[in-house]
Amino acid sequence: MKQSESILNLSKALFDFQSKAVKVIKKADNPFFKSKYADLPSILDEIHPHLISCGLVISQLPDGDGLTTMLIHANSGEYISANSTMHPTKSDPQSIGSAITYHRRYALCSILGLNVDEDDDGNKASAPATNAQPDLPWLNKDTQGFNQAVQHLKQGGTIADIRKKFKVSKETEQLLTAASK
Repeated sequence: MKQSESILNLSKALFDFQSKAVKVIKKADNPFFKSKYADLPSILDEIHPHLISCGLVISQLPDGDGLTTMLIHANSGEYISANSTMHPTKSDPQSIGSAITYHRRYALCSILGLNVDEDDDGNKASAPATNAQPDLPWLNKDTQGFNQAVQHLKQGGTIADIRKKFKVSKETEQLLTAASK
C-alpha cells in the first residue's frame, strides 16, 4: 500500500462516505457456482453518488500483471493506493478482461470498506470438494450458529455433529476448536 504524506482530509471524507454507503446487494447470477454476486456496474452505481458528495475519486489502472486501485481526496490530492497481482488462467483478452473486472470489484470493496451482502467466498473456496453438501448452510464466525456450535463442543459434542447441520470450512473448524477450549 502507498499513501500521501498526510491522509487527514482523505480519512474524514472516507468516514463520511462510509456513513452514507449502504449494503451492496448481490444481484448478478454466477451459473457455474449457482450463486449471486455484486457485479461491477452494481457496485459503481451504488457508490458513485456517495463518492461525489464526499469529494472522493477512485482510479483503477491495470499495470502489467496487476491492478492499482487509488482512492483520492479531490480537494487535497491526498491518496491511498494498493496493487494486486492478477493470475488469469489463460492469456487471451477475455481471460485478462475477466481478471481485471474481478480484481476491480474486490479492490473497490476493500479500499472503501463496503458491505457487500453476505460474503462466503472464503468458506466456499476452503471447503473440501468431497464434503460438499449443497443443502446445508455455511457455518460462519460471529453468527448465532457459530456460538451454538462452540457451546455444543464445550458440552462434549463433536465437529461431526456440527457437520450434520452446517458446512464447515477448515478455517471455521479451527476457530471452533480454539473457541471451545
